[in-house]
Amino acid sequence: MNTLPPKLKKGDQVAIISTARKVNAIDLAPAIAVLKKWELTPVIGSSIGLTENQFAGSDKERAKDLQQQLDNPEIKAIWCAKGGYGSVRILDLVDFSALQQAPKWIIGYSDVTALHAHLHLQGIASLHAQMCIDVETKSEASRETLKDILFGEKPHYNFPYTAFNKIGTAKGTLIGGNLSVLYSLCGSNSAVDTKGKILFLEDLDEYLYHIDRMMQNLKRNGMLENLAGLIVGGMTDMNDNTIPFGKTATEIILSSISEYNFPVAFNFPAGHIWDNQALILGAEATLKVTSKQSRLTYC
Repeated sequence: MNTLPPKLKKGDQVAIISTARKVNAIDLAPAIAVLKKWELTPVIGSSIGLTENQFAGSDKERAKDLQQQLDNPEIKAIWCAKGGYGSVRILDLVDFSALQQAPKWIIGYSDVTALHAHLHLQGIASLHAQMCIDVETKSEASRETLKDILFGEKPHYNFPYTAFNKIGTAKGTLIGGNLSVLYSLCGSNSAVDTKGKILFLEDLDEYLYHIDRMMQNLKRNGMLENLAGLIVGGMTDMNDNTIPFGKTATEIILSSISEYNFPVAFNFPAGHIWDNQALILGAEATLKVTSKQSRLTYC
C-alpha cells in the first residue's frame, strides 16, 4: 500500500497546473468555481497560459511549475488542468523527494497516468480523477467522489454485471490508468509492478489492433499473469480498419487474459466517459465480482 496524502481542510490551497497540453486561464473558471464551492483556495500555476506548440510551455517550464507546487508546503493538492500528451516528458526533470516527505494529492487521468505510475513506484498514492477541463460537464459522482477522497472519505463503487466478467474476489493495491500510457512506460523506470495488484485500464480513440498490440505487450512483459484482479473502465470511441480486426476492445482484453483465473470486471465508471468517478491509485482495495454486480471497496 502506498502512503495516502492527508485529507484537505477548508481553506487549503490547491494548485492548478498543466503537465501536458496548453490551457487558457479562462477555461479554468468552472474548476475554480468547484474548488471555491468546496471552500478550497485555487492557486493558478505558472504553466497555465504558456504555449509551445501543443504544450503548456516547454518541458522545463512545465516541470518548473510542478516542482514549485511540490516544494511549496502551503499547496495541499495539485490538480492537473488538461491531458493530451506531455506528462512523461517532464518526469525526469522533477525531484519528487519533497512529496515523499510531505505527500499531497496529485489529481488527473489519461496522460496523467504517467505521473500516477511514477508516484506509485515511490510509494505515494494519487488520484485518478477528472481534470479541470470539462469538470462541469461530467456526472455529479465524478465531482463528489473527487471531493470525498480529498476530504478524507473513501467511496465504494457498485456497477452492473456484464456477461464478459469473471466472477471472484481480489484484494490488492489498486494501480493503472490509461492503457496507452502504461504501454508507453514499459521498460522505463516508471513502469508499474503489477504483481498481486488490481489493475485498472481505460482508453480512448484507439484502433482495435492498437489495443491488441498493447495488451500483448503487457502480457509478454509479465504484467498480466500475476494480477490479483482486473477492472476495465471506458474503452471509448474505438476505431477499426477497412478490413475489420474482428474483435471488440472487450473481446481483445478477454482473449489476452483467457489463461488466467483472476476476477475481471468491465464497465467500471471511470475513464473518458461522462461518469468519470475518482479512484485512489495506490490504495488497498477489494474487488468482488458476482453474477449480479461488481463492487470495489477500499480496505
